[in-house]
Amino acid sequence: MIPAAQLAETIWREDTASRWLGMKLEEVRAGYARLSMRVQSHMGNAQNVCHGGLIFTLADSAFGYACNSHNQRALAASGAIDFLAPAQVGDELTAVASEVERAGRRGVYDVRVTNQAGTTVALFRGQSATVKGKWIEQP
Repeated sequence: MIPAAQLAETIWREDTASRWLGMKLEEVRAGYARLSMRVQSHMGNAQNVCHGGLIFTLADSAFGYACNSHNQRALAASGAIDFLAPAQVGDELTAVASEVERAGRRGVYDVRVTNQAGTTVALFRGQSATVKGKWIEQP
């Protein structure tokens, strides 16, 4: 079995979107991932808070690492988010994704996004579907 951290390093090299947004990959274990992102001034919306699409993207990235942590390529089949508190420019957001269940080709994952004070900013639930291929082929 390939360690999830090694898989995450492989995926991170190809994950240009998360890197471009300034996300940091903090921890990945089987069925679990933690990423963070500082809300920068260009991420603000007309209400002067972090654009919800960027919070969704952070949660979706954490979900992606968690559902790909078993060395089976997986894609999002669906994702939904509830925004509970605004994120301000300068906030350090952390998304923690946890596997709820995997069955057959499907998986369900919950993601909690919090700010540096521990306030829950959003809750995300994603469903994954595995596709052909491994991240790292084993001999």
